[in-house]
Amino acid sequence: MPNLFRANDGAAPMGSSYDPWPGRADLAGQAETQALRASLENPNLRIIMTVVEGLYRIVARRSSGIATLSDLRGKRVAVFANTSSAYFVHRMLQSVEMSEDDVILVPLRAREMADAIIAGTVDAIAIWEPESERAFLALGDDAIAFQDSAAYRELYNLNTTAEALADPVKRAQIVRFVRALIAASRVADEQPERIWPLVSAHSGHSIEAIAAGWSHHAFPASLAPDLLDVLVEQEQWLAARSNRPARTRAQLATLIDASVLAEARGE
Repeated sequence: MPNLFRANDGAAPMGSSYDPWPGRADLAGQAETQALRASLENPNLRIIMTVVEGLYRIVARRSSGIATLSDLRGKRVAVFANTSSAYFVHRMLQSVEMSEDDVILVPLRAREMADAIIAGTVDAIAIWEPESERAFLALGDDAIAFQDSAAYRELYNLNTTAEALADPVKRAQIVRFVRALIAASRVADEQPERIWPLVSAHSGHSIEAIAAGWSHHAFPASLAPDLLDVLVEQEQWLAARSNRPARTRAQLATLIDASVLAEARGE
């Protein structure tokens, strides 16, 4: 099988300057945000499958005076900087004609967020599951959540490189891996209780929290039909933050390779 590396919490996108093991993986799973960042230095990166669609939510404290999304103005909102977490907050604030300048962004790592809002050092958090669920359960009646899939959903994709796909031996291995991942995605959808213990063992989160947050995920085992649209919109946000020109739609289209998925499906 191909070498597989799962980037750690968005801090180590494959092949980027953040990667502690550059060039040592043929496949990596990560959100589209990190693929965009990593592909600046590595335009040979290819997105070959959408493994998970994650529905983010902002979990906030009612006791902080938050009853609507607009009440986040002036509040402390924890985000994982430069990841899909931060982009989700950007999109949600945009939906109520606000921006990041209207809140106090508090950069935290994923595993720090639930503890921070429970302790009251932040008023709201935005992070992937099951950390959001852990916070929601702990806050009880004090918790309020804001979610809008139309504003943003994370596309957690399987990535590889053009070089790996050009190697006949590696390509055959990658196709077999994708075929197995398609089958596993069906199990995740239809029999998730078989998956929860595995996720718990590898993540350290309780099975109860994982099960409670499972409904915020979908496992399409495909390529999201609007993937390129998402890349184009998010590229604008990333480019502005880095003070660089945004890449064109045509340039971003080269990052998507649908041929592996089609081969794995026998099309």
